[in-house]
Parts: sequence; structure tokens; C-alpha cells
Amino acid sequence: MLRFIVRRLAQMVGVVFVLSLLLFLWLRLLPGGTVSAILGDRATPESRARLEKALGLDEPLWIQYWRYLKRALTGNFGASTGVLPGRDAFDIFLARFPATIELSIFAILIAVLLGIPMGYLAARRRASLFDNSSIIVSLIGVAVPVFFLAFLLQYIFAVKLGWLPVSGRQGNINATRVTGFFVLDGLLTREWDAAWDALKHLILPALTLSTIPFAVIFRITRASVLEVLDEDFVRTAESKGLTNRVIRGRHVLRNALLPVVTTIGLQVGGLLAGAILTESVFSFGGIGEALALAFEHRDYSVLQVLIMASAATFVLVNLIVDILYAVIDPRVRTR
Repeated sequence: MLRFIVRRLAQMVGVVFVLSLLLFLWLRLLPGGTVSAILGDRATPESRARLEKALGLDEPLWIQYWRYLKRALTGNFGASTGVLPGRDAFDIFLARFPATIELSIFAILIAVLLGIPMGYLAARRRASLFDNSSIIVSLIGVAVPVFFLAFLLQYIFAVKLGWLPVSGRQGNINATRVTGFFVLDGLLTREWDAAWDALKHLILPALTLSTIPFAVIFRITRASVLEVLDEDFVRTAESKGLTNRVIRGRHVLRNALLPVVTTIGLQVGGLLAGAILTESVFSFGGIGEALALAFEHRDYSVLQVLIMASAATFVLVNLIVDILYAVIDPRVRTR
């Protein structure tokens, strides 16, 4: 198992390195650029040349990349030129990442707590009214655009009914900040009103963000359970007189969860990479919203650190999924 983890870590480093190179070249080849974003209509050939020299953009790409790589290894990704001019790009990531983690955790919890039980029950009651209804709900979850669902939920529950806040992470509350996770901060400091307010601000964006992961997890769980129910070892367990509880827990669910764990890992990695549309609609202040702003202002430094950190998070989550896969299935450990 230790060799397996070390090998996966080495692969992760290689993936992140190749991605950093491709990302650096892609951003430099985009039309426009940082100089145009900073100078705007006031740009002259002389001012462009001075700014390019000041930013090091007049040097060959391989030199720019080498300097960027050396700075990145020391945690220096440069300063923002558009999102928050002058502020360190990595500080922007650190300030916004807790919001994305908090939102992603709540969204994936909703998706898992609904998707796995509904998928299992739908498979056990194949072709029933519950099965057909669940399939329709999952298809709607995939088909409805996220931004449309976000605006719809916002209009119904925030504007018309007034049950939940329209946007933001927390209202006008003088809350104590400890970890950057607003709900957790409220619980740790026993500021229950702050925790409850942060939780209310999470409900709508988390529901919006959970629809696609819920649909995917539901469909994978249902298909996996149906496949396992037709296996010989399940019929053997039934013929031995084992109880339904033992068969469901030890034989059906455990084997059916293998592809589901992989799916959940991919969904978590995708959510942590930033939900641009959801965070933008609800002004949630995570890395998804920061990515949208960085693209708008062509802020290379912020784009690089956000995309690289998101990619590293995605790869790390997949490493954890691989380890969990080996824990659940002894055959993986043997191989």
C-alpha cells in the first residue's frame, strides 16, 4: 500500500508539472493580455513596452516560465493585476478557497445523502413508480442549466417567499473569524446566530450545485446495484439463508459502492475546482467567482494560482479515492 501511495504521489507531481507548463503557454497565447487589461484605451507603443519590460513579458517564453516555476516553488505566484491590484495572488486563493470548500462539502453531502439511498431503492424496486419517478428527477437535474436553476431558486425562496438570503456568505453580523469556514467558525465560537445565518446563506447555492452530482451518483448507484444483484454470489448468499440485511450490507452495497466511490471523488474534485456560475449568481466569494473576475481582467497571476491549485486539489482527491478503493476492495490491494 505504501508503494502504491508513493507511486500515485509521483504521478501527481508529474501531472501538476505538465499542467503548469500547458497553462502557462495557453495564458500567454490568449488574445489581449495583461498589458492591454491594465492600460486599456490609454495604451501607446511606448507605455506598452515599458509595462512589458516591468512585468518581464518582453523575454522569451521559456525564461518567463522558468522564473515563474522558481517563484511558484517558493509560494510566490506574483501580484494581482486586475482582481485586487497589488495583492499577492496566493493570498487571494487562500482567502477564497474556504468558501468553495464549505459550499462543495454541503453540496456533495446533499448529493450523496439523496443519491445513494434513492439509487439503491430504485434498483431494488426496478420498473416501479418510485424507480421511474427517480429517473425523471435525475434527468431533470442534469438537463436544467445550473444558472437557470440558481436564478429560479433565488427568485422563489429569496425574493418572493423571503425564506432565505438572496446572495453572499453571511449577513451584516459581527462574527468572529477563526478558520474562514463561516458555519464552523460560528460553532467554534458559540456564536449560534452567526452559524445559523451562514447556514441559511449556504442552502440555495448548495442545492443548486448538488443537482448534477446527485443525478450522476443516483444513476451510477442504481446501475451498479442492478449489476451486483444479478451476480452469482448474491444468489448463493440467498440460497444459504442469509438475512436480507446481511445480503444488502455485506454483499450488495459493499460491491456496488466501488464505482460510486470513484464517481463521488470525481464530483468532489470538480466542485472544489470552483463552481463559476453558482458562485457568480449568489456572489458567494469563492474561487469560482474569482476565476470569472480573473478571466474578465486577464489577470495571469490569479488565473495561474487558482487553476493550478484547483488542479492539484482535483488530483489529490483522486489519490484519496484510489486509497479508499483499495480499502473497500481487497482485490485492489492484492494487485
